[in-house]
Amino acid sequence: MGEWLQGRAKAMRRQPVLYERRLWRLLRDRRLQGLKFRRQVVIGRYIADFACLRHRLIVEADGPTHDASLHDVERDVFLREQNFRVLRFANADIENRRHEVVAAILAASAPMTNP
Repeated sequence: MGEWLQGRAKAMRRQPVLYERRLWRLLRDRRLQGLKFRRQVVIGRYIADFACLRHRLIVEADGPTHDASLHDVERDVFLREQNFRVLRFANADIENRRHEVVAAILAASAPMTNP
């Protein structure tokens, strides 16, 4: 299954969907305060849209097929068990609320401090 997932991730990188392309423009080449994101990253039995491994942060672009998806719930539980934080953004937010999306990603990547 590992080889199949790697091949699937590679194919997804070659032909990203519209909102993944738009989000990638914000995240690529360390454009977002030097954070290094990779796209279509295999983690366990899942493929994350974008991952900043250093900060254990996953960013997902969610279209309408993700609404109330049991698969996404199971996937998020697995990823959180691997100590990842998962942020999901609706396509409409990526399109119309780009600054809020960026702010949320930056906030999630900030080091957690103990009072």
